[in-house]
Order: sequence, then structure tokens, then C-alpha cells
Amino acid sequence: MAVVEYSKEGTFLSDKENIAKITLNRPESLNAFSFEVLEELNKALDQAEQDPEVRAVIITGAGKAFSAGADLKSLSGLDESKHEEYTLLGQETFRRIENFPKGVVAAINGFAFGGGLELSLACDLRVASSEAKMGTTEVLIGLIPAWGGSQRLPYLIGMSRAREMILTGNRYTADEMEKYGLLNKVVPADELNSTAAFLAAKIADNAPLAIKAAKESLAKSRVLSIEDGNKLERELAKQLGASSDLKEGVEAILSKRKPEFKGE
Repeated sequence: MAVVEYSKEGTFLSDKENIAKITLNRPESLNAFSFEVLEELNKALDQAEQDPEVRAVIITGAGKAFSAGADLKSLSGLDESKHEEYTLLGQETFRRIENFPKGVVAAINGFAFGGGLELSLACDLRVASSEAKMGTTEVLIGLIPAWGGSQRLPYLIGMSRAREMILTGNRYTADEMEKYGLLNKVVPADELNSTAAFLAAKIADNAPLAIKAAKESLAKSRVLSIEDGNKLERELAKQLGASSDLKEGVEAILSKRKPEFKGE
């Protein structure tokens, strides 16, 4: 059984299977992250990135967990060098998701603790089942959120809330996380997949080059001054101005039809 499953899906919004669904598939261990899971997650991302038909990605978990975080059984046997390697692989994987050229939606179906929550932070949008429980629980076992959690969480919900979550290790309900601003939507469990697919399809309908450029600009807003941010916007807008997609988008609006973007 594959520890990470990959499939392509469509929705009622389109007759194309243009959404890649990546499912963490170790339900017996609450989809905990081993070296193998991180490596297979990267392979699934390779498939989604290289497939021109895929315009958006959904990441979710099998069973009752999105991911409970690090695989503690594996972690307990690591020496200092391997522990650093494990941390680096997680950081690189989640940074790749944050910088992925296509939109990524986290469908949080259950427990999202530690590295599991950190995975969702790297995604563009987060939708959760009303039954989900979340938290940066690393301090409870003597760690910190080292896969980007301590860097992304304050940006998403503010420093005060982030300090509370990280320093207490508390677990929170989906409703609480929505109030904190971490989640885009909270829905009943039986509506999670369709809601995530709807959001992914809305992204997939848009111009691929514009999605990629928008993600780059948003990600760099954390480190750029407003002047440098405006400069980046001008550069990206100039590139998009020469694209066939922009011409198609304008013509489609004027003709009152749906655009057919090709990512060119």
C-alpha cells in the first residue's frame, strides 16, 4: 500500500480532470511523517507539477487524521545528524508546497498536530472538517515547530496568537482556528471533499501564469518593503502583459464566454 496516494479529479465546474489529489495514506499511524512519507509526498508533487493538465492540488489524509505530525517511532531512533536531515527534508518539502507554481488547498479531515498543522500552513487555502482538531504540539515532546511553523504561523494569525499556540502546545477545535483566522472554511465532514474541490476548481479555472505570479508576489510580501514589493508587482505584471493568456482573458470577457487558458 502506497504511503502517499495520487489521483486526478474533476468537478461539476469543469469536464476536465485538472485537480491533483494527494492523500497521506498511513491511517494506522495517523498519517505521521516518516522519511518515506516526505519522499513520496515530493514524488506526488513532481507528478502534479509536471502534468500540464493539473491546475490545482488538494492535500488531505486518509482515515481520521490529516496528519498527527512526526513519526515518533522513527524519531526516537535518530542520531543528531539524521535528526537534522529529517528536519531539513521537512522544511524543504513544505517550502516547496508554499512556492508551488499551482494553487494548493489543504483539506483537513481530522487531527492536524505538529508537522501536520505545519503542512497545512504551507498550503494556499485551508478547509477543515468541523470535527478536526489542530495544534502546534511540538513543545509537549521537547521540540519546536521546525518545518516552518514558527515562521508561517505568526504571519497567518498574528504573533500573539502564534505564541499562545506554540508555547502552550494546546489543541484547538476547527471553529477556534477559524476565529483565529487560520482556516478559510469549516464545513461538516461530509462536505469537506466537495468544498475543497470547489475551491481548487475555482483556482484551476484561472490563468496558470497569473496564479504562479500571484503566489510569488504574496510569498515575498513577508520580506520585501512596499517599494520593493511594488517593483516585483511591476515586473510580474510586465511578464503577464506579454502572455497569450492575458489576450485570451480579455477577449473572453468582451465576448462574454469562458476563457480557455493555456499557461502561455
